[in-house]
Amino acid sequence: MVSIVRLAAAAFALAASAAAFAQGYPSKPVKVVVPWPPGQATDVAARAVADKLSLVLGQSFVIDNRAGAGGTMGTDFAAKAPPDGYTILAGSSGPISISPHVQKVPYDPDKDLEPIALIASTPYVLVVTPSLPVATVQEFIALLRANPGKYNFASSGTGATSHLVGELFNSTSRVTATHVPYKGSSPALTDVIAGHVTYTFETSASVLAHVKAGKLKALAVSSAARALSLPEIPTLVEAVGYAGFDLRAWIGLVAPAGIPREARARLAAETQRALSTAEMKERLLGLGLEPSTLTAEEFGPFVKQQNERFGAIARQAKIQVQ
Repeated sequence: MVSIVRLAAAAFALAASAAAFAQGYPSKPVKVVVPWPPGQATDVAARAVADKLSLVLGQSFVIDNRAGAGGTMGTDFAAKAPPDGYTILAGSSGPISISPHVQKVPYDPDKDLEPIALIASTPYVLVVTPSLPVATVQEFIALLRANPGKYNFASSGTGATSHLVGELFNSTSRVTATHVPYKGSSPALTDVIAGHVTYTFETSASVLAHVKAGKLKALAVSSAARALSLPEIPTLVEAVGYAGFDLRAWIGLVAPAGIPREARARLAAETQRALSTAEMKERLLGLGLEPSTLTAEEFGPFVKQQNERFGAIARQAKIQVQ
């Protein structure tokens, strides 16, 4: 009987301690590591959420930009931080879903990081040089099939999200084209506009102004649902029946594995509450980002699915970054 009473008392104390932690968290400023330079999409989205969290939780959420090595330096720093809830990461698809499959990185996203909440995602848009004599993605695929190896496609770099989306499109469409990597999306789009490269997949935020100005021709989007910024452009699922073709760049809050459950739950709840406001939706949509509607419970499986999907593409295309 005594042991049962002791166990009950211990359980009660543990529950009380957890409740006290949840009520008191955060009790000091929280560092938000952004593994990209200021002004990049992940940075801007993280700052928007950090502003809201600072307001509602009563502590500063301080952005710490640690750019370098395609986002892997800052991601590694956050992954190795104490899992106490006071260092979190503005994670994104590049260093978490792709880099571990195409190069050696000093962290394991499955073991070292824990998802908190998805902030936003953005589909990739298949755009072609305006002079190309096609009006639909069906016509474009037919042109590529009739001229194997004649055309080329750009990306923002070997192993970048745009590269992998392009490789998946090519293999699914059974077409052959030459990959031309660039150092960033801006020079890649410049050469597609000029006609030096035939096509590319880039984020809706990157291509929107060029499409509206008639400098690029948009044929399809890479997500399962149409892009909010280009609702007139069909998905590849709709246009050519590519079932399951759903690749997006994503941005979310993650933490070092082992973060206290209560801290994770509070961060997730407040982030989702912030994302439900009209102000936050408008702010993210203005950046070409689509605010997340996933719950905290759905974010983990989403990241796992994205990691597996990008890994499979990288292996099939034999992509390696030296």
